[in-house]
Amino acid sequence: MAKLLLAEDDQAISMLERDYLEMEGYEITAVDNGQAAITEALKGEYDLILLDLMLPGCNGYDVCRLIRDKIDIPILMVTARTESVDKVRGLGLGADDYIAKPFDPAELVARVKSHLARYARLTGGQEEQEALTVGDLRILPQSWKVFKGEREVKMPNREFALLKFLAEHPNVVFSKEKLFEAIWGCDYLGDSATVTVHIGRIRDKVEDDPAHPTLIETVWGAGYRLNRQ
Repeated sequence: MAKLLLAEDDQAISMLERDYLEMEGYEITAVDNGQAAITEALKGEYDLILLDLMLPGCNGYDVCRLIRDKIDIPILMVTARTESVDKVRGLGLGADDYIAKPFDPAELVARVKSHLARYARLTGGQEEQEALTVGDLRILPQSWKVFKGEREVKMPNREFALLKFLAEHPNVVFSKEKLFEAIWGCDYLGDSATVTVHIGRIRDKVEDDPAHPTLIETVWGAGYRLNRQ
């Protein structure tokens, strides 16, 4: 049974989300403020987090920023703020999806199921594989780890999956749309701008000079290419 952390300060919405998710067999822990969300999330006992943006004490952005590099489970932001800049900021901090209020409870359940299933496919059931090596970068598909030199680089699941996909197809240019389809899938209700955000986060972690990337190159008008000699 998957365990979900629900961070929502509106009791009516929290009860609605909880009722629908529990009917699907999920075990729910609900909190109503940002600090409690951080404390619970870092226990490492959850499979997915539903995170309201406007939490008291510590907002959803800050919660996501503080926990994202410590846990790699899916984080779904649930919020009434739907401006593009808010979505990009949330994704840039490591959120996996963005659900706007008011929402259809059936859609919420479907999104949760989709992310849990995709995360399970990404992290489980793989046979031991050799490391993918690109320069001083080593990607370990089985253990879900990335090393730059001797230093481990923490990556959430979508960043890891995107880097791994590019490393498995070196020197090939992929459009943002192709990468979005390969990593997020057709059932994800987002757009290819998500790829740009995640590429930027990966570059910050693996490039020697993120402002002038050489590992993951932008091919203007075409997409992105991971360069390997």
